[in-house]
Amino acid sequence: MIEADGLTKHYGSFSAIQNVTFSVPRGQVAAFLGPNGAGKSTTMKILTGYLAPTSGKVRIAGFDLSNQRRLAAEKIGYLPENGPLYLDMTPASLLSFFAEARGMKGEKQAKRIEEVSEQFGITQVLHKPIHKLSKGYRQRVGMAQVLLHEPEVLIMDEPTAGLDPNQIRDVRAIIRELGKTKTVLLSTHILQEVDAVADRVIFIHEGKIVFDGKPSEMNIDGNGREHFFHHLTGALETVEEPKE
Repeated sequence: MIEADGLTKHYGSFSAIQNVTFSVPRGQVAAFLGPNGAGKSTTMKILTGYLAPTSGKVRIAGFDLSNQRRLAAEKIGYLPENGPLYLDMTPASLLSFFAEARGMKGEKQAKRIEEVSEQFGITQVLHKPIHKLSKGYRQRVGMAQVLLHEPEVLIMDEPTAGLDPNQIRDVRAIIRELGKTKTVLLSTHILQEVDAVADRVIFIHEGKIVFDGKPSEMNIDGNGREHFFHHLTGALETVEEPKE
């Protein structure tokens, strides 16, 4: 459902990502893991058509993003980090606005807004200005908007960033549920996110894929996930021995 083939992005002499290649099949939740600045957001923007690669190809549900962008976009739901919302609008008016932009009108629009409002638990705040909502509720509104057109592929950039523990738990539960019927790729630098929601881990460091496997494989000599993270990013090799 998601195919990245040799994605490279240059900004002048700087390479944000280099030859990034992976695919995510239907019904899988994949965590796109890596330290800050590793190239996660750049890759996400390329996968969703917000940014063009210097080289490489993206296919979403079989559609080539370079020449079938509209068909590919119909299959994608994208939630960027701190997803932009019109704060003076209510969730009801926001969802109506995006539904119309997606070509939904009348009974179809009303039914779909009701469905996503119930799915994400925002029915009770539908007519409250978004600027008065907690960050957790704003994230729920953003996810409801992303799911309005029933996309088959969900791409989420740091979906739990800035949330409190209860809100994080709720969002992770929603992601696990969505993963039963959707293809989900979420970027994160939080190891707990991997254990909580992911079937698979794609690890990027300094713009290159350095690991692709199951969360259970993220281990070296029984030392756990953090040791593995440090190993992949070279942090273990750069720690200096204390001077005597």
